[in-house]
Amino acid sequence: MAINKVKVNSDVELKDRLVAINRVTKVTKGGRTFTFAAIVVVGDGNGIIGWGLGKAGEVTAAIAKGVESAKKNLVKVPVLKGTVPHEAEVSYGGAKVLIKPAAPGTGVKAGGAMRAVLESVGITDVIAKSKGSSNPHNLVKATIAALSEMRDAYTVAGNRGISMSKVFNG
Repeated sequence: MAINKVKVNSDVELKDRLVAINRVTKVTKGGRTFTFAAIVVVGDGNGIIGWGLGKAGEVTAAIAKGVESAKKNLVKVPVLKGTVPHEAEVSYGGAKVLIKPAAPGTGVKAGGAMRAVLESVGITDVIAKSKGSSNPHNLVKATIAALSEMRDAYTVAGNRGISMSKVFNG
């Protein structure tokens, strides 16, 4: 699995999107203590995506920590004409994810956590199916792993030692 890590620059405009919030209760003899865990996805809408998990005593602080964590592990994904280059199926934990390219005008046919990831990366037409666990943490990780495995034609040709100009020009 070739992961294309990206360093964030100050000129890149990243938009954050909240995927899920989990309230955790710890019971002690003094009463109940509530903390919050927020999973957040950040993307520029042009092929860069990252996810992060933030935990804090307040929701806003947890989201802020999640955004900072997401900015630290960004990945570059090939997006061709608003869709993915090819089909991919990846499992992470109990979550299995299937992502297929779609014709223009199809829209993002995905649910929940997968939709947040696919829209943040800038994909407009895709068919995606979640099998197995619906845990948003594992779905986000599986979706980003599937997108990280995507390779466009130029990358494949470069790995094979072929110039794309030779392919198109004969």
